[in-house]
Amino acid sequence: MIELKTPITDDDINKLKAGDVIAISGQILTARDQAHKRILEEGAPIDIEGAVLFHAGPIIQEEDDSNGPKYKMVAVGPTTSMRMNPYEADVLDMGAKIIIGKGGMDDSVREALKRNNAVYVVATGGCAALYVDKVNEIKGVNWLDLGMPEAIWDLDVDSFGPLIVAMDSEGNSLYD
Repeated sequence: MIELKTPITDDDINKLKAGDVIAISGQILTARDQAHKRILEEGAPIDIEGAVLFHAGPIIQEEDDSNGPKYKMVAVGPTTSMRMNPYEADVLDMGAKIIIGKGGMDDSVREALKRNNAVYVVATGGCAALYVDKVNEIKGVNWLDLGMPEAIWDLDVDSFGPLIVAMDSEGNSLYD
């Protein structure tokens, strides 16, 4: 397994080929279709240069304490990536380096991965309990007005995976 640390660099991406198994430590941002749409309309609420974006709608438990709301992640698994096809190429053009999802993406994304030296990796569906154990903490949340599953959750993770490189930066795809 190849271990990567965020932010992801071009050197990191250059080492990855379709079929490689990876794990990521550092920052991962969840982003589904409504967050992608808003990123393109308003700009990203945080810097996504070198970022890892996870197509996920986590289950979050809100807990109040004297300092305000705190959040605990209950489960986090991949959602179907093809819903992000209309937005993903433009988001990749903004600097994201790794997209995590499920089920593959279209040729517009494949071209954007090549153009931006980025990769699409797949997480195994049904493993939300496994993946949540890799989340150290929720560092923040943006656009909670979209609802908990659609908000951008800023996660600190340790060896998040296993993830399989399904589409690499050279245009190779396990879906071919």
